[in-house]
Amino acid sequence: MTTLTDLTLAQARDGLRNKDFTARELTESYIAAMDKHRDLNAYITETPELALAQAAESDARLARGDAGAMEGLPIGMKDLFCTEGVLTTAGSHILDGFKPPYESTVSARLKQAGAVLLGKTNLDEFAMGSSNETSYYGASKNPWKATGDDRDLVPGGSSGGSAAAVAARIAIAATGTDTGGSIRQPAAYCGITGIKPTYGRCSRWGIIAYASSLDQAGPMTRDVRDAAIMLGAMSGYDPKDSTSANLPVPDFEAALTGNIKGLRIGLPKEYRPEGLSPEIAALWDRGAQWLKDAGAEVVEISLPHTKYALATYYVIAPAECSSNLARYDGVRFGLRVEGSSLDEMYMKTRAAGFGTEVQRRIMMGTYVLSAGYYDAYYLKAQKVRALIAQDFRQAFEQVDVILAPTAPTPAFGMGENMADPITMYLNDVFTVPTSLAGLPGLSVPAGLSATGLPLGLQLIGKPFDEETVLRVGGVIEDAAGFTAKPTLA
Repeated sequence: MTTLTDLTLAQARDGLRNKDFTARELTESYIAAMDKHRDLNAYITETPELALAQAAESDARLARGDAGAMEGLPIGMKDLFCTEGVLTTAGSHILDGFKPPYESTVSARLKQAGAVLLGKTNLDEFAMGSSNETSYYGASKNPWKATGDDRDLVPGGSSGGSAAAVAARIAIAATGTDTGGSIRQPAAYCGITGIKPTYGRCSRWGIIAYASSLDQAGPMTRDVRDAAIMLGAMSGYDPKDSTSANLPVPDFEAALTGNIKGLRIGLPKEYRPEGLSPEIAALWDRGAQWLKDAGAEVVEISLPHTKYALATYYVIAPAECSSNLARYDGVRFGLRVEGSSLDEMYMKTRAAGFGTEVQRRIMMGTYVLSAGYYDAYYLKAQKVRALIAQDFRQAFEQVDVILAPTAPTPAFGMGENMADPITMYLNDVFTVPTSLAGLPGLSVPAGLSATGLPLGLQLIGKPFDEETVLRVGGVIEDAAGFTAKPTLA
């Protein structure tokens, strides 16, 4: 028998409108599931009382026939989105006790659309990490286990708590943010769908900043239709965000026609480096064949500057983080460690408040911005970023969408890569170029590894063409027929 927590967002939306169950009943089911799976550590702050109050309001609106696009649907909110009166930590000790007096634009839009807030999901500290292990509140666990192996696996990062919550059925959907792959990579590791929209599609106002020219909010859901519904509720122009695009929001759900006949799909040869896992390569080939079978044409393309993308990202993102995190000084909000002088208070607060990875990136960023190194590193990285974006522009003169793997491996074990930051950074090798170019990227679960772990395929689209990306994603989803559930769901 299907339980309420097994319903997709679209199914639950229709069930609520058909009065098959109430928003309160749906919310209570999720609160019970959260109690059962608390050991996954997917949430930093749970808000059951608020959720039930919002569900009651949703039931009243549903009864009046005044339902929003997300009416009565219980979601998780990545703890990088400021939520009025609800603890917001960014996974960091330095924001201890911070309850914003305002609401981020994206969370406000979801609230206006009727979404119910179950709680704030766990993340790598300040979104800096690829495994969720840098969170001050402890790592989230992936609800999947490898066949015959009981070791805990990472859910990916930085939006690992959101991915784990959706996969484990302790949220019907969740928000994520993607700076270099932080929606798509955890989506692949946890067997769910995640889309990073075009930079500027969703407002960044009220999202705690990591790297301002890269950060972008997006939905993490069970399937492509759910992602389309939630993205529609999250998107739109915001005059409070100078990088927000003043463009109409399409009906993303209506784009899921299943018809991709005549579309040209690009396969970048640089995404097939020497040593690529045969398992990942085989999945990629299968994905290309599915699209061919659906009437699309598959062509090889070149993105020649791909090999410089990771190095470029790890100059630009830390530089922006160094600037953005300068505001956390113990004076105005969050943690304060007293010192004998103002400077000592700054130093003690930042030393105690920031974790190792955040400190590493602040120092890297400060170094590349410093006198004598700015031209050699930061300015050069910006020039290479322009070349990476140009590669994509030229590729999109030949093709409509690009197909690639999402991650080079399935989820790995807790603690496996923490000792070597470079190995950890390599997890983002397929996602970072899309972020540097500001393009939409969608990860769809497309198969299982030999050890029974989910693997994702990634679709990259033209700027503000999420409709085509979602349409092609729906075709891959149908062809893959991915129905596997995690061990702990």
